[in-house]
Parts: sequence; C-alpha cells; structure tokens
Amino acid sequence: MNELISKRVEDIHRQAYIVDAHFDLPLDVSFRRERGERKIIESSYIEGFRNGGVDLLVAAMFVHDYFLPEMGLRKALQQVSHLHDEIDESPGSVRLCRTVAEACSARADGEVGLLLSLEGADPLQNDIGLLRIFYELGVRGLGLVWSRRNYAADGAFFAPQKEGRKGGLTPFGVKLVEKAEQLGMVIDLSHINDEGFFDVMDIASAPVIASHSNCRSLVDTPRNLTDEQIEAIAKNGGVIGMNSVNMFTAPNKEEADVRDLVDHVDHIVKIAGSDHVGIGFDICNGFTDYLQLEEPLPAYDIVKDHSRLPDFTTALVERGYTDEDITKILGGNFLRVYEAVLG
Repeated sequence: MNELISKRVEDIHRQAYIVDAHFDLPLDVSFRRERGERKIIESSYIEGFRNGGVDLLVAAMFVHDYFLPEMGLRKALQQVSHLHDEIDESPGSVRLCRTVAEACSARADGEVGLLLSLEGADPLQNDIGLLRIFYELGVRGLGLVWSRRNYAADGAFFAPQKEGRKGGLTPFGVKLVEKAEQLGMVIDLSHINDEGFFDVMDIASAPVIASHSNCRSLVDTPRNLTDEQIEAIAKNGGVIGMNSVNMFTAPNKEEADVRDLVDHVDHIVKIAGSDHVGIGFDICNGFTDYLQLEEPLPAYDIVKDHSRLPDFTTALVERGYTDEDITKILGGNFLRVYEAVLG
C-alpha cells in the first residue's frame, strides 16, 4: 500500500466513529456458550474489532428455521442472556448500548459498543406485546423478516425460486412497524421482499435502514435493492449498509473483491449521495454453524474479518472519496439515523 494512503487511512480511522450495522455475533456466542466456551468475545473478536477501529456493532439476533416456531422466543432470549454473560466476564471490552450517547461514552472508555437488533420478528410470532419486552431488554433494531415468511411479512429469497403468491405487510406487520416507531426502534428492511418494502415506506414516519443490502442493478438477486428502493430510502432519510458477502457483491462471485464492494458504494452515491450509504458487512465465515456442519459454505466474505476494515477504507480512498465522505460512510450516516430514532 502507498505510504501516504496508509497514513491517510489511519488518520480517517482515528477520527471516524465506525459502525458495522449488521453482525450475527449473538448467534455465534450463543452456540459456543451452549458448548461450554466462555469469554468468546474477548478471545475471538475484540482484537479484530479494535484493529479495524470498530466503535459500534449492531449485534443481530438470528434464529434458525430449525427452532421455529416453538423455540424462537426462547432462542432469542438466550442470545440476550449470553451476551450479558460475556459482558460480565470481560469488563472493559464491550458494552451494551441503547442510545448514541451511550455508544459515544463506550468509545470514550475504550469499549466497543453493542446495539441489539432482531434479524426477523419471528421470536414474537404474532404477539405485539413481546416487542416491548425486547425493547426493555435493550433491543433497538427491528428487522421485520429474514429470507422467509413470518407473521409480519414475506422475506426475499437469495435467488428466485418456486413459491406461492407473494404478500406484503400483514395487518400484524403494519402494527409492528407502528409500535416499533412509537417505542423508538430502527426499522431494518434488509431481507424483506419488494412488496413489503414499499408497504413499510408508505407508513414509516422515521428514517429506516437496510442494514446489509447491496444494489440489484449490479448483482441481480432479490436480496439486493432496486434503484427505486435506494431512492426511497434516501428520500426517507435512511441509510443502506454495504454487505461484503460475495454472492451479493459481484456477478462472478468467485472473483469478487473489495473493489466490487466499492462499486456498490459508487452506485448508491450516484443515485442518492454520500449521506445514505454505510457498512453492514454481515461477516459470517468465521462462525461455526453447528446445525449445518456437513454443508459447504455457499459464499465467502470479501472483508474477511473486522481487522480488515482498513482494506475497504483504502479502496474508498483510491476511488477518490473525500475524508468527509468516507467518515460518513464508515459510521457517521448510521449514527445520524440512530440519533434521530433512538433519541
């Protein structure tokens, strides 16, 4: 790397407040603690977070199909409990945050902030009252669906497949969006299908996000956003987080690299400006999925782990982005939305 670029990247990381808007940390922690491991964040993650300059991670709680519907609530609550155990066991490493003020305080104290989010409302089933319980436990993000149907809406599949008639938001889904906004939770539209997406945009009064979604015009998968959807999120004041999984990043996924990821940044900036793009890398190849040990990994992470985040910043510098724009992309834009919604 050019020495001048390297120094500039270091300076940017020192000044920026860096946010990764989507990381399935609770799932990995829960799987491993159930098998007897302890201090998982301290031993496996904290060094990478700090080397990459990460200040805040949105810790997304995902529940496998295997546990649904009967054990969805239990598994989500276990993930919250296990994270609290990790925080207690490793003081000074990570801190659960509920507001931007708490997140900034964590950074000042040398800790990495964690903001809890549901990746799919499946643990709620059709009980709107449970949303308040999760809010009181510190959950501040609500992804309505994963790539499957639940009581709130239909999810977008990773690739087109045979299915029945698609639906948008259900009556329960409408109530869920309204209740989440009332409580002060960020609505996350990654994974929702096109019909549900526009239903949310019709009723949302606060900025929404797509925490880990790229551009469909560059890679044609239902999991990515159309140009119209990108425009809608920008008009709403929201932010789109760049997903580093290769299948969402380049048509020839076997050769995808960080330059392909920056192509998606370019596309969003061209449509909506630099105020509406961030990072939600969805790094997951380091996880051991104990439910699918015999299945080959379907994809790989372009950004291998958080310690490699400077590679992404370097690519932005080489593409000609200003320090101000890069600082917004690395976290400033998501902080703006969190401050507006969380209070």
